[in-house]
This record gives sequence, C-alpha cells and structure tokens, in this order.
Amino acid sequence: MRLSTDVDTSPAIGPRVAVLMPALDEAGSVGGAVAEWRQLGLLKVLVVDNGSTDATAAVARNAGAQVVTEPQRGYGAAVWRGLRDLPRETDWVLIAAADGSDALTAAEWTEWQSAVALGADLVIGERVSRPESRARLKPVQRLGNWLTCRVLAWGWGHRFAEMGALRLIRVDTLRRLNLRDRAFGWNVEMQVRALEHGLRIVELPVTYQLRRAGESKISGNWRGTLRAGAGILRMLWFLWQLRRPGSAGASTAAAPSLPGRS
Repeated sequence: MRLSTDVDTSPAIGPRVAVLMPALDEAGSVGGAVAEWRQLGLLKVLVVDNGSTDATAAVARNAGAQVVTEPQRGYGAAVWRGLRDLPRETDWVLIAAADGSDALTAAEWTEWQSAVALGADLVIGERVSRPESRARLKPVQRLGNWLTCRVLAWGWGHRFAEMGALRLIRVDTLRRLNLRDRAFGWNVEMQVRALEHGLRIVELPVTYQLRRAGESKISGNWRGTLRAGAGILRMLWFLWQLRRPGSAGASTAAAPSLPGRS
C-alpha cells in the first residue's frame, strides 16, 4: 500500500510534540540533550528522573526541562511515569535518550514530520544505514540488534533495520498499545504491538553520536548488557506466547511505502 503524496508534507506537528526523556545518573549529558531538543521548537521536554544519585534533576531543570521522578527503576517504568505528566495539548511524544546520542538535526526533524504528514503512526530512528553512525555502535549493540531483528522477522513477518531507542508516536496510540514491560523489553514490546495493531511504521536514518558523558546502563558493562539481553528475551517469549493468530506478516502487508522505510 502506498499513501498519496498529494498532501501537505510541510512541518506541522512540532508545536504538538513533547520530548520524553528517561534519565538515570546523566548529570553530565542531560543538560545538553535538553537544550538540543528545545532548539527545535518542540512543545516541552519532560525528563523522568529514574532514581538518580547525582544532579540529573537539577541540571535538567536548569536547561529548561520539566522534571518528574519515578523511583521504580526501569526504562519502561520511567516512560509510563512521563506519559502521565504530558501537557494536555500534546498529540505526539518523542522518546529520546538523556545521554545526547540521538538528537536530530533540523533537516532530520523535517523528514520525521513529513513522514507523519504522509501517514506514519510510528517513526523509529535507525543507526545502521549511515556508516559513521553504524561505526559508533559497540559490538554488543550490533549483535543485540541483529539477533532481535531476526527474531522479529521470523516471528512477526517484518524485518526492522535495528532497535533504535529514538521513536515518535501519537500519545493516544501509545496508550492503546497497553505495553506491560517496565524494564529493558519496552522497545521490543512496542515494535511487536505496533505490528500486531497494524500501525504504519517508518524507520529513518539518524546521526548517532557517542554519549557526552558517563557510561551506558546497558552496553557500558557486561552486567548491564546481560540484564538487558535477558529482559528482551523474556519479553519476546512472552509476546510469542500471546501472539494473535495470523498476526505474522499481516501488519507488514498493511504498512505503506514511505520515505526512509527500510
């Protein structure tokens, strides 16, 4: 299915987008990350402090973000806490990292808005098409991406480019997906649920940067990597057991051909 291009694809959703940024001990990077998103003219940047022991909350506030606290550790828990505090006028939520690795340029943001204007329900930033971005991924990130994408292609009939964390989705759509994971399986659950609900998914290349400061909670050490990997595998097994009959491949057939789709 191909959507008509006889539509207004000019940037239009920026004022209705809020950035949601889970953060755990990111005082060295969160300020710069908040500033970059604010420069794009987005509605609000909401930082969810997920139990930091450093000055993450204070730095984020000083940079102009609204800060809320979620004491339950976990990426999914932080995102769900943030969804409860979005401004009422928010139509879209852009989920981003607090380490400054996935900020969009003005040109990239225009592409994302154009994809929405063409009918995308979920836009995901992928870091593997551009050689300079792919080179910055650690070996463990590449392996995890490859393995997860292979499982999704086998189980649900759709081949993703990778499992990038930067993603834009309509707020009411995200709530309708009713995601259950509160830890590291959040992103993979979102992508599986999106396929099962027939959402139109677009992956767009982004410029992936090295984190500004600190250490990744997932790929920065083997303990974090193993915990994240185990959480993702548990979520995949859970989703496979609940898989709707006939869901594999159905959403891929219903998805439109949009610019940037892999």
